[in-house]
Amino acid sequence: MSTLRRLTVLSAAAALATIASIGTSTAAGSQLNGRWAPFGRCPVDNPAMLAADGINDQATCIASSSSSGVIKIGSSVVPTGKTDLQAGIITHADGTNTVVAPAEGALLADPADLPGGLLGLMCPSAVPVVSAVCGQITNSTLNRIVATVEPVGTPKDFALFAGLGEKQPIISIPVRIHLENPLIGGNCYIGTKSSPIVLHPQNQTVPDVAAESFTANGTAADTGEMARLAATGAGQEDTTFAAPGASGCGPLGLGAFNWAVNLKSGLPAASGTNSLTLNSASTYLATLADPGSAAPNQGRTFSQYWHSAAK
Repeated sequence: MSTLRRLTVLSAAAALATIASIGTSTAAGSQLNGRWAPFGRCPVDNPAMLAADGINDQATCIASSSSSGVIKIGSSVVPTGKTDLQAGIITHADGTNTVVAPAEGALLADPADLPGGLLGLMCPSAVPVVSAVCGQITNSTLNRIVATVEPVGTPKDFALFAGLGEKQPIISIPVRIHLENPLIGGNCYIGTKSSPIVLHPQNQTVPDVAAESFTANGTAADTGEMARLAATGAGQEDTTFAAPGASGCGPLGLGAFNWAVNLKSGLPAASGTNSLTLNSASTYLATLADPGSAAPNQGRTFSQYWHSAAK
């Protein structure tokens, strides 16, 4: 791989490490051998990946995981659960990238409990309709709010080399926060598909980068058909995004409690009052060590190697 192509792909890996701290509920993928293990959900059989020729387009797998993080929206602090990002990246000859998501979505994460639950979100209140709901909170089940940060669109605005540096926005990620509780229903969101929260994360420090070689079926080797890069050790942050008001909060998702959530949480919240902090992420990238050697079938060869590693 040329220096430019390698840097471009690695930059995409670092950018996607940021995305790995947000998402929806986790799901298991294929179990793969050895160095292929992190890439069990990579969409290697997507037509766009298969079409990569190894000269003008190069197919690559990205996998990134994170154990924790925090997103502050207005006055509400929402933890992120354990997360898993996997996607295909098609790197083009001009240095641009196309993200290819798995069928179930690129961003998967465990839900997390919102600290303080419903009591912290909109209670107490002097308004009768809200105080009546607050009065029903007699146990932890009724108070518990499960918060999940969900992607609501395709990430964009890659800054190709920002992922290798620090203090530069890497990518734009549209998300919404899903709040679930028996009393406010299952359709309560901060942010929507049409008016999302758009994150612009950046590295706090320059990540550590390491490279290794492995064979087609995932076995480590000094000179294998495959190459794997790792970008680790850098936290990410963003303090520039704005947050819209809540929607769909209340019985039947009609929004009767939107205003109560907004009042207690300080929503909508302008840029500069919110923050994203990701504690750490481990990101891996896998591609053919010599993509041109498989031309014009690099994508198909890449898929065959991935399948050969299945347990």
